[in-house]
Amino acid sequence: MKQLVAISRIIVGGLFIFSGLIKLNDPVGFSFKLEEYFGPTVFDLSLFVPYALAIAIFVVVFEVLLGVFLLIGYKPKFTVWSLLIMIVFFTFLTFYSAYFNKVTDCGCFGDAIKLTPWESFTKDIILLVFILLIFVGVKYIKPILKPIGISIISLLSFIFCFGIVYHVLMHLPIKDFRPYKIGANIYDNMIVPDNAPKPIFEYTWVFNVDGKEQIIVNDGAYPTVKGDYVSSSSKEIDPGYEPPIHDFSMEREGEDYTLELLNEKKLLIFIAYNLSKAESEGLAKLQQVKNEAINRGYSVIGLTATGPTEQEAFSKRNGFDFSFYFCDETALKTIARSNPAILKLKKGTITQKLHWNDIDELNLN
Repeated sequence: MKQLVAISRIIVGGLFIFSGLIKLNDPVGFSFKLEEYFGPTVFDLSLFVPYALAIAIFVVVFEVLLGVFLLIGYKPKFTVWSLLIMIVFFTFLTFYSAYFNKVTDCGCFGDAIKLTPWESFTKDIILLVFILLIFVGVKYIKPILKPIGISIISLLSFIFCFGIVYHVLMHLPIKDFRPYKIGANIYDNMIVPDNAPKPIFEYTWVFNVDGKEQIIVNDGAYPTVKGDYVSSSSKEIDPGYEPPIHDFSMEREGEDYTLELLNEKKLLIFIAYNLSKAESEGLAKLQQVKNEAINRGYSVIGLTATGPTEQEAFSKRNGFDFSFYFCDETALKTIARSNPAILKLKKGTITQKLHWNDIDELNLN
């Protein structure tokens, strides 16, 4: 039992630290995932939406610290009880997501490792087994250092976590795992190969045959049945191939300008997924670089999920004389984690991406 606890302790502690650090790299992205859970289509807990970022930071920092505490043997009972409560809660969430198909990606490992809902649930079940072993054998968890050493490591871990959080909130994630990272070509990431797997659907047909209901399940071909058609439904069994970028567009007044703009040699995009929530200080900085960018031969546009009426009022209020284009809000939140942000493109390839705090680093050569 002692050996099982030791092995489980390393696996659980290491995995909690790994998972927490990945989300610590991008707490804003994790907060967007929490907003999905709080949304009306899942748990309908709109009360918590304004606090999603604060909750996300607390969860990821606590996750890392619990992993550290387990490995160094700090407060074993508190640590193991916390791990058990957390994994039971996560297991419920992943099961709910998988069974009801509510949230297609739990965000367990951020954008670094994508797991399907059932894969996430399976992972949590395995973790639950290891944590239960630790729970039963908690008496075998002993501190690896003297009390002063344990305290120092715990304090340094806490400071490190909040240092990372502060840095990525004031700038952008340290490591970008998304398809919009610097060097990526947006158009290339939107292409679906000719030989890509197609979506697979299961169709259910209901007929009335001699007064009795007959159900036929097939791949979509209309059944040959001697009876009256009642109804039909379809269910996606396999989504097939989905390109890394599938919801990006640049539309204005009902027209799609995506390909035209992605073909620009010098394009500077001011991204603000929600204009009403954009940081006023950031907007002022955008205005400062706009004229210089135009003088250096750049086409300057805005990209937002805010509607055209609000766009026009916003532009007048802030003195912006460039055009705003519409893009899906989820796509914009994926591109950059700040509101606003700057994206520099060359023929569709991202050459620079900046948080508004880092606008002074913009290279317009």
